[in-house]
Amino acid sequence: MFAMNVCNHPGCHHSSLSYIDSQGNLTDRSFFCINHVSDPNEVKNVIYDYIRSHKKIVGLNASGLTFTDIDLTDKRFYGCNFQNCTFSNLHSEFFRARMSIFDFSLFVDCNLLQSNLQFSSFAGSTFSHVLFTGSDLVHNNFCGITAYQSSFDDSDLYNSRFIKANLIDTSIQNCNIKKTIFYDSNQQNTSFKQSNTREAEFEYREDSII
Repeated sequence: MFAMNVCNHPGCHHSSLSYIDSQGNLTDRSFFCINHVSDPNEVKNVIYDYIRSHKKIVGLNASGLTFTDIDLTDKRFYGCNFQNCTFSNLHSEFFRARMSIFDFSLFVDCNLLQSNLQFSSFAGSTFSHVLFTGSDLVHNNFCGITAYQSSFDDSDLYNSRFIKANLIDTSIQNCNIKKTIFYDSNQQNTSFKQSNTREAEFEYREDSII
């Protein structure tokens, strides 16, 4: 899991970015958040290069960064922090994440086909024109997300949470949604065609087990 370091800037309580040493190694050293590093572009490029040069990435904290036109095909993230990040124009396949945090992030014009994302959190994130088609999205937290013209088609969403989600012009067709919870979700032109809706939870019941 990523180090729970706080930014070294006096009075700042934001999460510290990961510090990567001169040898290119990820360390547990406390550092600064993206707002207080002395050279944001240099720090961003160091983290980008680390991601490009590693297939398996463990414990990276990249909170607040913007990722544009970066290929995440077959990248594997374990216990990483991508809170408040922006992901734009990503065209990747077989992207994998375990126990990683993407809360309050923005995904725009991304194709993340056949991804495998499990035990991860996307709470409060926004998805605009994002394709997760053919993915394994099991045991994930999508509570409070807003999805515009996005697709989860042909995916396994077993035991995930979409509580208070806004699903607008979004497709969840031919999906496994067994034990998936959609309490208080706002659905506008959302299609569940050929998905096992009888196995999902759309309304809270006293005997429901969460």
